[in-house]
Amino acid sequence: MSKTKAHIRYKNKEGKIVIGVTTALNVLNKPALVKWANNLGLQGIDSSKYRDRMADIGTLAHYLIMKYLQKEKPDTSEYSKKDIDKAENCTLSFFEWEKSHSLKPILIEQPFVSEEYQYGGTIDLLAYVNGDLCLIDFKTGKAIYPEMLYQLAAYANLLGEQKYHIDKAIILRIGREESEGFEERSIIKLDVQWKIFLNCLNIYDLKKQEK
Repeated sequence: MSKTKAHIRYKNKEGKIVIGVTTALNVLNKPALVKWANNLGLQGIDSSKYRDRMADIGTLAHYLIMKYLQKEKPDTSEYSKKDIDKAENCTLSFFEWEKSHSLKPILIEQPFVSEEYQYGGTIDLLAYVNGDLCLIDFKTGKAIYPEMLYQLAAYANLLGEQKYHIDKAIILRIGREESEGFEERSIIKLDVQWKIFLNCLNIYDLKKQEK
């Protein structure tokens, strides 16, 4: 997998580029992120470079899991051994979670566009988990934050527009360190989180009009 691969551009049926889920959520204030960056600064660590490296590891971890689910061999030639080791820790945590679940993938890393609300997003995984149809989103950070649930709600709506009616949504946090293991959060209703996401969309559009 190329480290320089361009981010996906979402287009509606008319070929017009629409906003991505994560871009819409960038209008939110993230106090945990500010505190994290400040702590790194106090340690003499460049938070931008550190964030980019963690993002690379997270992207690689997603890629390794997707290739595993697709039963394909991954190409990690552009990554350092150190980053590969961190990403493999994430995959080991996923394997540990999988041991206690019956998993039948339906969609793997599938992009969709909402024609009704004009935004796009890529589903990590839609699968039957122990018989339930579940939307699964993988996270490799240190914690599960509220905006991750807003993202999940946006993805659930994308699936709903495609006539996939999920039983529940799951955030699966898979740690980069061997000691972290995994953390699963299952959500059946995301009504409030969906409203928050819609408000983020509206704010983003209004700010564009303001410019």
